[in-house]
Amino acid sequence: MNSTERREQIDVDAALLQLLAKQGRRVPYPVGLSAVVIAVLAADRIAPWLCIAWVGLVFAVLALRWWALGRLPRLEQFSLQRRLQWAVALSALNGVVFSLSLFFAPYLSDYQRMVQTILLLGLAAGAVATTAGNARVFLAFLIPVSLANSLAWVSGGGVHAVTWIEWVLGALILGFAWILASLARDAWRVFVESVNIRAQQLKNNQQLRLALQQAESAIRAKTRFFASASHDLRQPMHTLSLFGAALTMRPLDDASAEIARNMNMALRSLASQMDALLDISKLDAQVVQVSNEVFSLAGWLSRLQQEFVPAAHGKGLSVHLDCPPQAWVESDPVLLERVVRNLIDNAIKYTQKGSIYISAQRQGELWRVAVRDTGIGIAEDEKARVFEEFYQIGNPERDRAKGLGLGLSIVSRLVDLLDLHLEMESEHGVGSCFSLSISAAEPRHVATVSDAELGARLNNLRVLVIDDEDQVRVAMSTLLASYGCEVELASSTREAMVKGLTKVPDLVLCDLRLRGADDGLAAIRSLRSAHPRLPAVLISGDTAPERLREAHAAGLTLLHKPVSAEQLVAAMQAAIAERGSISNVIRGEAGAIG
Repeated sequence: MNSTERREQIDVDAALLQLLAKQGRRVPYPVGLSAVVIAVLAADRIAPWLCIAWVGLVFAVLALRWWALGRLPRLEQFSLQRRLQWAVALSALNGVVFSLSLFFAPYLSDYQRMVQTILLLGLAAGAVATTAGNARVFLAFLIPVSLANSLAWVSGGGVHAVTWIEWVLGALILGFAWILASLARDAWRVFVESVNIRAQQLKNNQQLRLALQQAESAIRAKTRFFASASHDLRQPMHTLSLFGAALTMRPLDDASAEIARNMNMALRSLASQMDALLDISKLDAQVVQVSNEVFSLAGWLSRLQQEFVPAAHGKGLSVHLDCPPQAWVESDPVLLERVVRNLIDNAIKYTQKGSIYISAQRQGELWRVAVRDTGIGIAEDEKARVFEEFYQIGNPERDRAKGLGLGLSIVSRLVDLLDLHLEMESEHGVGSCFSLSISAAEPRHVATVSDAELGARLNNLRVLVIDDEDQVRVAMSTLLASYGCEVELASSTREAMVKGLTKVPDLVLCDLRLRGADDGLAAIRSLRSAHPRLPAVLISGDTAPERLREAHAAGLTLLHKPVSAEQLVAAMQAAIAERGSISNVIRGEAGAIG
């Protein structure tokens, strides 16, 4: 017997002991009742004290089995085989005690003898279930009861001649015993198989739990790696982006301007790929909030179309838009834009010739926005995988110009978040169509603020920049000065407090992660303790989910490095617009104190 078989045998023996212990507490009730019935039948034929003595013996054995079988599973100081031997002995004792009742048979009437036989055969049949058909335990009870029962009929009790009917009954009892033994073998086989199946299930469950723990550990490691790598890469990218934006705002000759333009395009491409990783981190962190509003679909789609026209023309493609002016929807325009932008971007990437069609059609209470292309299409066996992270069709060499393979994964998650319905139709070699169903809304008048008005708010704006990276501070100062801002720089919360108390800022731009135990949230809280409701914007290269949740809980605008000049200016304008004339109020309070 090899180790696996030995382990299985141990499991089976242990399960049998558990079953016998359980049945040992149930069996005494029907068995004891049967013994009382037999004794009552014999009481008017033989001395009552004999019947009482036999019933007392039966109850004593049942009590012993109840006590001993209940303890056997816990007697781990003894081997399983030894404990099973005790179980066999108790079963044999029970069988011998019941076979003693057949000494009453010669004194019973034929009717009473038949009742006695039926009761004993019923106990033997019940033992198949209570012993799980185990050969040793079951036969230890079956053999003495069946043999004594058969002999009681074929011997005539020594008081009369044996008739042919009694011979037949004796033979039938033995035949019934043989059938019960066969049934017991089948029951034991089923019991062993069930124990082995349960053991295998437990083993599989343990392996699944281990695999799940390993998978969760790998996911956490992946998240930490992406967060760390993203932060470390975003710092220099952010610096380059700021210097590049400042450079394009200076007078340059044509050649230098072309170099600056190409450099910024490369940075935007790299930033786009980093943002795809950031989107995954945000969704994993569950910090993306949906802010629904009613907006015009026609103008919104027209802007997206114009944005992608240069990229499409660069590949010889055309981008067509068909959207009626009365198309208004209710959704989160920022998150929905991310979805449609990814769909259009994918359509351009995977289309070599032909056109991209963007359309909006009314369907009842919904507007169906579709992005259709004449690209390579998606094969049937790949349709389920295109929404997986990092999976790309036709990019085995991992050409970074084709992205990271996160676009449709982000689309799938954002669609679920927005509670939209996404449909995909695709034929390999013909093209693909992705469509979204968005709730229709009634047109509304939306008040807007002019760019000139917003731009004027940055002129002479006092901005306090808090960042522990020297190059980032210099780059931020260079860019903000180009917009006419008055810039103060600080590398820590303590330095920011000193400069913030000396000259009250209109706005704070603060890095989320500072050196040591310091962080941007603590810095802003300290500044707001001196200047309540001071407008502030967080800037971070950290994509760890827990850090994103902390920033979100603080209720601050969070920009992710690398930040383009347009993003930075928009966030600053939004912060100033949200606070209204808060800077004038703060300055008035400072003047009163002075």
